[in-house]
Amino acid sequence: MKRFVIMLFALVCAFIPAAPALAADGLTVTEVTFRGSGGLQLHGSVLIPSGARGPLPGLVLVHGSGEGTPRTKLMTEAEAFARQGLAVLVYDKRSEGYSMTVRDYGQLAGDALGAHAVLRAFEGVDRDNVGIWGLSEGGWVAPLAATRSKDVAFVVIVGGNAMEPLRQQTWAVAAGLRNAGVSGPVPDRGVPAVYRLLAGAGQFPMPWHDAQGVLARVTRPVLGIWGAHDLLTPPRETPPLLVKGLAHENYTLRYFAGADHAAHLTPDRGVTRSPELAPGYAEAVGTWVKRVAAGRPPTAESVGELPTQASMTVPVPPPAWWESAVVQVGALVLFLVAFLGYPVWALVRRVRGRTPADTGTRWPRTVAIAAPVAAFGALAYLFYSTMSGSKLGSPGPLVAGRPLVWLVLQALAVLALVAAVLTVPAARRARGSERVRLAVLLTGAAAFLPWALYWGLLMP
Repeated sequence: MKRFVIMLFALVCAFIPAAPALAADGLTVTEVTFRGSGGLQLHGSVLIPSGARGPLPGLVLVHGSGEGTPRTKLMTEAEAFARQGLAVLVYDKRSEGYSMTVRDYGQLAGDALGAHAVLRAFEGVDRDNVGIWGLSEGGWVAPLAATRSKDVAFVVIVGGNAMEPLRQQTWAVAAGLRNAGVSGPVPDRGVPAVYRLLAGAGQFPMPWHDAQGVLARVTRPVLGIWGAHDLLTPPRETPPLLVKGLAHENYTLRYFAGADHAAHLTPDRGVTRSPELAPGYAEAVGTWVKRVAAGRPPTAESVGELPTQASMTVPVPPPAWWESAVVQVGALVLFLVAFLGYPVWALVRRVRGRTPADTGTRWPRTVAIAAPVAAFGALAYLFYSTMSGSKLGSPGPLVAGRPLVWLVLQALAVLALVAAVLTVPAARRARGSERVRLAVLLTGAAAFLPWALYWGLLMP
């Protein structure tokens, strides 16, 4: 009986709406629960100015990339927008079905529309003027949500992209290395090659998402915002691409000096994010939303100076068959067999009591050591650089703009190829099993040459 009473009490409590809480800054905060894509239960907060007379325009906030990001990450923005007279809903991002290698913008758009429906039905909200705000990755999600529901009244994009995710990410990491002083083949060749390899292997989610195609279907007014020191989204290329993608002219582009990717202030040109929003940012959003809600949408507006961009993005098409993960893994296996097989062969002969044939030269041993160190070391360094390159890379010591580690690997690659050429006479003189052994070694060296060119090991 006692257990039944407890269960009944819990059931009743579950259906009692959360009581509004008065925030310290004069905002009324109400906790809400709603269903996202696939029926997933999500939790959020609705912020409304205390004592405000409705109906108020509404704004749903959509997170940038990250698994299960809590709503507290966007609470600064939510409170700032609410103080501008908006009803704001911010929610915890899903972790189910989302990871570093798996995500679906359509699924995230469904979550945003679930939150949008809750805010439209919220007391004191103008149900005909509720839009969606998206930060960074949310800049792909918010327009997609707007194409799926006519109830989305407008779209606000902050640090958003109008290009393919793979192209944006490749640029951001390469630019981060350049910000750290790196130049040459590592950012120019290595980073794009790594990301294309990952995308081709299914380890980069939605790499070629058609952002332009989505924008072409957006019929509602759009506000695009970028910080002058955005290091994650190409701030000079993206705004014109946004305009190119839209099929209408009801848009405003705004740029904020001294601001980073999220339109927060930054003390070091975008590397570090301050808690404070850029001056005038919240006011600009509030004014623009109220203007749209009043039936006065913008017409091809641009406010502020278009940011500069030290380097341009580069195309990152799907890898050709010879660039695929299968072929790359096959090349590494060949290197293991060809190069490590040389000393292993000699070891086996010694164990069996047979002295390996003397080639009269040390060049084969040089190939067998230098080539695999260069190959596996290059891949390890490129993957490390790729994973640590955003905003400001960590390349290690530099010499004339080249990482010292990379220069050593390049020297080993050149040494291996020179040694392979000098091994050819010995291979011609060899007989029997020794000739086979050297032929296998030189086959690996022949394959290593185009492989090293592809990954930039032989580029100046």
